[in-house]
Amino acid sequence: MQIENLKPAITEDVRLYAPFCPQAFRDSVLPQALTLYNGGFLEGERYIEGGQGIPFVATWQPSKLPLDLTRCRLQFDGNPELSYEVTMQNSELVKELIDVINNYQRTKHIDFPQSFYKKLLRVTEQTQV
Repeated sequence: MQIENLKPAITEDVRLYAPFCPQAFRDSVLPQALTLYNGGFLEGERYIEGGQGIPFVATWQPSKLPLDLTRCRLQFDGNPELSYEVTMQNSELVKELIDVINNYQRTKHIDFPQSFYKKLLRVTEQTQV
């Protein structure tokens, strides 16, 4: 599913998730983020400073309810040994996908924000010290 071709999600879904998303993105990006979320996967590249992009595939099982938990699995470079999982509320994953879309609009790169990778790798402020 290509980000530039995303169709807006149905109004019922948007209304359900709207209270969980920042006001600024409710009308503009939330409908597309929900379509991306309902697709259950995202292909992109993780860019590391000074290096080439590392391709990844993220998969999850969509659910209608924002507070339900979903497990997101990310596999890098097609290598099962480079697979990671994180469990989060659906509304949190949708917010991360909003950031993916916003980042794509600026850079034309499909990648999750740093906040997602911190959750994925279970990095906290304490472990960074």
